[in-house]
Amino acid sequence: MIRRYTRDEMGRIWTDQHRFETMLEVEILACEAMAKKGRVPMADLKTIRRKARVNVRRIEEIEKVVKHDIIAFLTQVERGVGPAGRHLHAGMTSSDVLDTALAAQIREATSVLLSGIEALMGTVAKLARTHKNTLMPGRTHGVHAEPITFGIKAAGWYSELKRGRERLREAGKSAAFGKISGAVGTFAHVDPDVEAYVCKKLGLGIEPVSTQVVPRDRHAHYLSVLAVVGGTLERMALEVRHLQRTEVLEAEEPFSEGQRGSSAMPHKRNPIAAENVCGLARLLRSYAQAALENIALWHERDISHSSVERVILPDATIALDFMLHRLIKVLAGLQVYPKRMRENLDKTFAVLASQRLMLEILAKGGKRYSRDAAYKLVQGLAQKAWTGSLDFKMLVLKDPEISSVLDPLAVQECFDPNYFVRHASLILKRAGL
Repeated sequence: MIRRYTRDEMGRIWTDQHRFETMLEVEILACEAMAKKGRVPMADLKTIRRKARVNVRRIEEIEKVVKHDIIAFLTQVERGVGPAGRHLHAGMTSSDVLDTALAAQIREATSVLLSGIEALMGTVAKLARTHKNTLMPGRTHGVHAEPITFGIKAAGWYSELKRGRERLREAGKSAAFGKISGAVGTFAHVDPDVEAYVCKKLGLGIEPVSTQVVPRDRHAHYLSVLAVVGGTLERMALEVRHLQRTEVLEAEEPFSEGQRGSSAMPHKRNPIAAENVCGLARLLRSYAQAALENIALWHERDISHSSVERVILPDATIALDFMLHRLIKVLAGLQVYPKRMRENLDKTFAVLASQRLMLEILAKGGKRYSRDAAYKLVQGLAQKAWTGSLDFKMLVLKDPEISSVLDPLAVQECFDPNYFVRHASLILKRAGL
């Protein structure tokens, strides 16, 4: 069942309140595991569960003095709990709490992003089905190639989003690994069973061999996948921008009542939402680069990665979440202009039929034509039509050499645009639509 995709979930995950509450849950679960082994009295565990609370403002005040966020966090919680608080953090190091809590946050953030991709896929699927047979020019190098349909274009987006969804699901699992193994990962002062218990309760994997931290290749992979998904959204948004160009105007992002496009020119309707998506994709790529730089740390750890991650992980997941919401809105309200698509298809004087014509000449001409000879014959007429604004089909029908190979009906069939998209239903089916 697909969860409802809302705008406020992602920001909550990365608030200080939620971060410290997740860290507190790690600490309490560790005490719970130790209580089951008889190392923490059950009465003290109940007191910790009952009294342990997070006060972000007080933590910040303490941190100004101690200059250490985990010590400040532990001090604030322990003061609230009382004597039973002495069991918190026993045998653990800061990264046991930080990395395990971070893994839980990544798991939550991934769940939100997967919901966003699902929602976008639903919007794209509707476009693909609605416009399965809506003819438009295919373009390569920005130049007309052969006819496609807008539905086929949208099916390509849908298929790529499916791959992105699976990549993100796997990357999220790979990044959701915790560790409770002590100062250099040797379990010198904390039993491995504690780690296993905490990670299982939080739905996390157990890092097989940690140092003081969970190895950062996991996070680099995760950020790289976010950047790839962002690249997919950028590809879709860039297409909208191109199709909205005045000279093309085959589609247009929604323009709401009262919206204004320019402070100077009242006529302007600009693809600003699609441009937002393209710009943020660049940011995601920079975050992936920073995450790759975080893999190599000194010996069992340094903290050069820490300051970077406090920016890139919240920012990257929030940015991708924003991009998903924005592109869903763009595509849900996309204005598609089939008439303009057909007009543009006709602008190149039917030369888009050149390949089919060449293949028919080769098929019907027997050994009279090599591929190169047939290519040159068709190219000469196509170039004459294009540069002289002449009807390519009429030039072909009047050409004596082609007429000696193809009768008028065979020539007419070469110029049927529906021939080029006759497999549209199959293509959509292969995309899962």
